[in-house]
Amino acid sequence: MLLENRVAIVTGAGSGIGQAGALIMAKEGAHVVVADIDFINADETVNRIHAAGGSAESLVLDVTDDRALEAGISAVAARHGRIDILHNHAGAQVAGDLEQVALDGFDRSWSLNVRAHFMAARLVMPFMKKAGKGVILNTSSSSGVLYDREMIAYTTSKHAVIAMTRQMAGDYAKYGIRVNALCPGWVDTPFNDPFIAQMGGRDAIEAYIAEKVPLGRWADVSEIAEPILFLVSDRSSYMTGQILVVDGGETVV
Repeated sequence: MLLENRVAIVTGAGSGIGQAGALIMAKEGAHVVVADIDFINADETVNRIHAAGGSAESLVLDVTDDRALEAGISAVAARHGRIDILHNHAGAQVAGDLEQVALDGFDRSWSLNVRAHFMAARLVMPFMKKAGKGVILNTSSSSGVLYDREMIAYTTSKHAVIAMTRQMAGDYAKYGIRVNALCPGWVDTPFNDPFIAQMGGRDAIEAYIAEKVPLGRWADVSEIAEPILFLVSDRSSYMTGQILVVDGGETVV
């Protein structure tokens, strides 16, 4: 198995892409720490992993709470003696243009989509440096490489994730630590509800995707799980500081 005997922390793993990534990592032999703010969702992911014969535990916390995050990561390292993989996935989509976006929404977007990624990476780094290896995967978005209609808080944060990823990769490659970013496009999960509401409902978003995405459809979460596995496994062992866009071709038109 590709990830046998490795310990992986996945934030936002209680649903959607985060859950799909956690499931495929566990399938490939990793012990997955399912970090999520919702204990019911976290337990669901852990139970699905156990039902499939995998190994997992839940870590219920708010990743924007520095003390809770530090305590949680330290506890994982103490229990298992290692942290091999960190997938920073927890995030929020906040709608609105420059004049419309709520200021607290902008701040929340930055705190969750950028600062929490920064803090989790900062906290696992000493363990990875000591081991002389490790993988950090940050979730950005196709909105991190293109204009996204009236979504200034979200696009700002996701562009920042890409810059932060490249900086981390350059600074820590000498320690054997790889850092890359995943940029999913339209994936059919409840995460998109704010934009769907802004667009005027499900029919409107379906028409938008059919027009803007060359493949003409949403992605299923399983189609994002495979790229996640690639980026956190040795299949991408000579890849760092890179941005993998999985968007049905939206960014090429």
